[in-house]
Amino acid sequence: MEKTLKIDGMTCEHCSARVKDALEALDNVESVKVSLFKNKAVVQGENLDESTLKSAVENSGYKVTSID
Repeated sequence: MEKTLKIDGMTCEHCSARVKDALEALDNVESVKVSLFKNKAVVQGENLDESTLKSAVENSGYKVTSID
């Protein structure tokens, strides 16, 4: 399963690293790719819960605008 999160508020590589670390720490997440320039994160794993993904990003200080 793959989920793409559009994220507002990332302005530097440190921001994208924080988002990546937060998402990688979640259960069922197998891989995370964060693009600072596209303002998105692509998460792969099994049984990914959208609300859990959103909370992890928002608890890191960024806003999720959509999940596909």
